[in-house]
Amino acid sequence: MNVLDKIIAHKKKEITQLKREVLVEKLVKSPGFNRTPISLKKSLTVNGSTGIIAEFKRQSPSKGIINDKVSVVDVTQGYLDANVAAQSILTDTHFFGGTILDVIQARAVNDITPILRKDFIVDGFQIVEAKAIGADVILLIAACLTKEELKNYGKLAEDLGLDVLYEVHSKEELDKIDLDHKIIGINNRNLKTFEVDLEHSIELASQIPSSCIKVSESGISDPRIITGLKEYGFQGFLIGENFMKTEDPGYACQEFISQIR
Repeated sequence: MNVLDKIIAHKKKEITQLKREVLVEKLVKSPGFNRTPISLKKSLTVNGSTGIIAEFKRQSPSKGIINDKVSVVDVTQGYLDANVAAQSILTDTHFFGGTILDVIQARAVNDITPILRKDFIVDGFQIVEAKAIGADVILLIAACLTKEELKNYGKLAEDLGLDVLYEVHSKEELDKIDLDHKIIGINNRNLKTFEVDLEHSIELASQIPSSCIKVSESGISDPRIITGLKEYGFQGFLIGENFMKTEDPGYACQEFISQIR
């Protein structure tokens, strides 16, 4: 069983238990459920957008503890000061040390940029929960969902006013998605082996129609890489570890963005 299989197996058990404890009706009645989400599509394509989706991530299965000293509020403020296009927040607890409270706390200080609730979505319940906690965008990972699930979960998110970042790592995964006008994230990290290959984004990019917004995820550590990826049509760049491994992720993000040409 590879790392991704372990994560998904654990997540399914976790959600089964959660659904026993929290009713969907309760989520729908929560105060944040009626807010209008902020569009990731607009944030990435607006004139002057940095395209940077800066991530808050305490740990990962491949790296262990990355940064468990900083608060999500401080990092969020730092990212906002750096003029990020959006913020990504890991909410998986067991493998990534995150929690839905991180999104709630970030939302309290961030009312101007989209927040991506980054998790392994295996049930529609998590999408309703994402809306309730104040997220604007959800992640759907093609590697762990069927073509039908990708379609149904995508439709549910859109019905709730949420944007969807569809994540792929191969042509086979790309073929599971109806690509018309979608936000497609190409993960440079193979979730089964956790190896990173930046050439990956470039190879898959040519398979994605121009109606889509292309996002490159993982392994981006140099502002010059952004310049190169833009030449292949990428408008979004999800970066987490590069900022989070520093003492002041917000400042690291600001320095990085200032060097993008």
